[in-house]
Amino acid sequence: MKVDIFDFNLDKSLIANQPVDPRDACKLLDLTEEDKISDRVFTELPDLLNEGDCLVFNDTKVIPAKLYGKHGLAEVQVTLYRPVDGINWWAFIKNAKRLKENDVISFYTSDIEPEKSDFKAIVVEKNGEEGVLLQFTCDPSQLGHLLEKYGSMPLPPYIKREKPAIGGEDGIWDKYNDKENYQTIYAKHEGAVAAPTAGLHFTQRVFDALDKKGVKRVFLTLHVGAGTFLPVKVDDTKDHKMHAEYGIITQDVCDIINETKKQGKRVIAVGTTSLRLLESATDNQGIIHPFADDTSIFITPGYKFKILDMLITNFHLPKSTLFMLVCAIAGTERMKEAYQHAMDKKYHFYSYGDSSIIKCVNKI
Repeated sequence: MKVDIFDFNLDKSLIANQPVDPRDACKLLDLTEEDKISDRVFTELPDLLNEGDCLVFNDTKVIPAKLYGKHGLAEVQVTLYRPVDGINWWAFIKNAKRLKENDVISFYTSDIEPEKSDFKAIVVEKNGEEGVLLQFTCDPSQLGHLLEKYGSMPLPPYIKREKPAIGGEDGIWDKYNDKENYQTIYAKHEGAVAAPTAGLHFTQRVFDALDKKGVKRVFLTLHVGAGTFLPVKVDDTKDHKMHAEYGIITQDVCDIINETKKQGKRVIAVGTTSLRLLESATDNQGIIHPFADDTSIFITPGYKFKILDMLITNFHLPKSTLFMLVCAIAGTERMKEAYQHAMDKKYHFYSYGDSSIIKCVNKI
């Protein structure tokens, strides 16, 4: 399948640089009825669900995996994306060509100069698509603390943030409040280097309304990797390789989801990460099983969904694997029409943007 099929023109002014406040005040594009597009706000979500329906959330927690560093005069921007163990991480590094094996990178913030830094890493290996393998020089037990001190949230590249100015007047490291904004209110298990952004719109107010409606909530964990931001560089989808991500679904969660389907109620995935893990763990009879493994499932049009009834998700990049996924759910022409409607109505796109709810029409 040609990747160009999934292209569309987006006015860059519609790319959200910050979320709305409060976060549940965003727009919600309603695609729950076939051949109809409705404009709502996110607080109306409970009105679209029924008693006994089950929302499936991803409770992964984003770590502050973006770091600014120096080797000599060379400045580098590091995004950690996969741990090897407690002290070694694979990373994508901007300006990596200036680095060689055994070089030492000293990390800094607006308040801490590289020369005074107590947080450093050694370049162990450089490996093309895999990026750079770093070994931190700290005690493994201190790595989390140092990431909190020196790191910032690993926002996608289309959200612009300035690098920290050393010795800045205000000393504000996170002036956009990304450490709070780029995290769901139910985040629990640390390990993601990208947020499951469909969940960013949920607030306690929305949860209370869902509880009143009798909608169930369950949580799985998929540690989202930085590969989710990588562009599709091939011309045909059959040549694209998905990055693997680690996910966990417990028996208790499986029991609730299976009972939901048995009762004829709906399973609604909150985000593409929840959806990908659900489909990875479900057999062809529509029964979901416990899961604790990597998944690199790549869903494109023609795929028949085994357990999904609806998806809540933000708006995705042209020619991205995530736009391909929503086209698989509802049909490519349907989604292109919906995206054009969203652009005409000035919906905001991508991680800090608005939301949509989509009915799945392509099921086993």
